[in-house]
Amino acid sequence: MSPTVEGPTHASVPSATAALSAPVSAAYSYCEAVTGAQARNFAYGIRLLPTDKRHAMSALYAFSRRVDDIGDGALAPEIKLTRLEETRALLGRIRAEDIDEDDTDPVAVALAHAARRFPIPLEGLDELIDGVLMDVRGETYETWDDLREYCRCVAGAIGRLSLGVFGTVNSGSLAPADAARADEYADTLGLALQLTNILRDVREDAANGRTYLPAEDLAKFGCSEGFHSDRAPAGADFAGLVHHEVRRARALFVEGYRLLPMLDRRSGACVAAMAGIYRRLLDRIEREPEAVLRGRVSLPTHEKAYVAVRGLSGLDARTISRQSTRRRA
Repeated sequence: MSPTVEGPTHASVPSATAALSAPVSAAYSYCEAVTGAQARNFAYGIRLLPTDKRHAMSALYAFSRRVDDIGDGALAPEIKLTRLEETRALLGRIRAEDIDEDDTDPVAVALAHAARRFPIPLEGLDELIDGVLMDVRGETYETWDDLREYCRCVAGAIGRLSLGVFGTVNSGSLAPADAARADEYADTLGLALQLTNILRDVREDAANGRTYLPAEDLAKFGCSEGFHSDRAPAGADFAGLVHHEVRRARALFVEGYRLLPMLDRRSGACVAAMAGIYRRLLDRIEREPEAVLRGRVSLPTHEKAYVAVRGLSGLDARTISRQSTRRRA
């Protein structure tokens, strides 16, 4: 069972899907197609949402994917900078409600509609653009505190944007002080997912000239020369480095999972499915650290489906709720 819904406390959200005009319906269909084709893990979670929230999350994903694709593409840095500022200007038009339903950009149409239906903090997408600008400029990170700021832009902001769609609920087990921290928990869960991504993609990122793990951690474990082959640098304690970062990610998951009891059943299932997939990825990386140097670590489809079913059952939300209650006792 999910927490008893007594009414939204994070924001007022629609209770049912209103009839959509043909242009808006087509725009959402486009965003859902983008999500289904490109979101390997994200799509498993949002499939569990009711239609209106699924539409809104697909619009958020499609806009975010556009920003990421600019940063990850093969364009020259100066062109990327221009494209990102053009995308920021488009976001400004969405925020100003200056997008007509017959606009030729379906992502803008869908996101503008979603932002009118849900209290989405669109400034989070500005933060995402800021984070991708860091990538384009080739920034590196000396400490975890430095990397944390980058992760808050590219992932924590997505957690807060998503919470604008999900909303929060009251239940007997939810303390008012905790409810006020929902944004913080959503942000922290985003950090956990992003750090897992960074561990999974160390070889791919190195091939693209990017290093995300903190320089002080790389030096501590003898990995400062980077990851440019399918073997760890000679004399390096690569496993020690990975286990160090895994422990950090696990602590973020523990904190971020406190969001689950604050969500309605299907929103909680969505978050539990997405986070559960990444936690299982983290387990695999911990068991075989050097696997990330040989290729992208992933879960088979049947395992992702199992995690989604587990999330829909509410088991993760109930477990976290009990743990939170014990901590407050």
